[in-house]
Amino acid sequence: GQDKIYYLIAESFAAAKDSPLLEIFKKKGVEVLLLSDPVDFLLEGEIREFQGTTLQSVSRGEIDLSKLKVEEEEKEEQQESAGETQELLERLKTVLDEKVKEVRLTTRLTTSPVCLVVGEYDMDPNLQRLLKASGQTIPSAKPILEINVHHPIILKLRDEGDEKRFADWAFVLFDQSVLSLGEKLDDPINFVNRLNGLLAEA
Repeated sequence: GQDKIYYLIAESFAAAKDSPLLEIFKKKGVEVLLLSDPVDFLLEGEIREFQGTTLQSVSRGEIDLSKLKVEEEEKEEQQESAGETQELLERLKTVLDEKVKEVRLTTRLTTSPVCLVVGEYDMDPNLQRLLKASGQTIPSAKPILEINVHHPIILKLRDEGDEKRFADWAFVLFDQSVLSLGEKLDDPINFVNRLNGLLAEA
């Protein structure tokens, strides 16, 4: 059974139910509360537990579902991933250093290549957006980029020897993860140009 109550805050129910942050929970049959009412943003951070069970945002910190049954094959894949991808993580962090504070392997994704999350003690990204929209000034914190090392794009990226193409892929994947959160891109024209360039070479 679940030892925590997991929840996801989003601007709409549609955005919440299709979020890549839910992939591992769907795979393992773990229930997640989907919150999209404006008042839910205000409750975030105020309520820590319910009837003795801890509440945890699926967009913050690391997700540990190890108490649930893990297939032996899945354990082996996780161990192999950690050993094979350290160089890739370091290359991505170098390219995206101004955008993210960390690049790490995901425990959330099963079908998407990347996602953005925040640190354990950082503010939920959707709450950040709400406060910014209301004119409030909030401290900026870089997000964490998580990668799904089994995704075909990430496998291709791991073997990419051309540094410019590698950087273009890194920025495109970062921007895609921003869009999946419902955020606006800082430089949409650059995103389109990079994406078109990569598609032209495919």
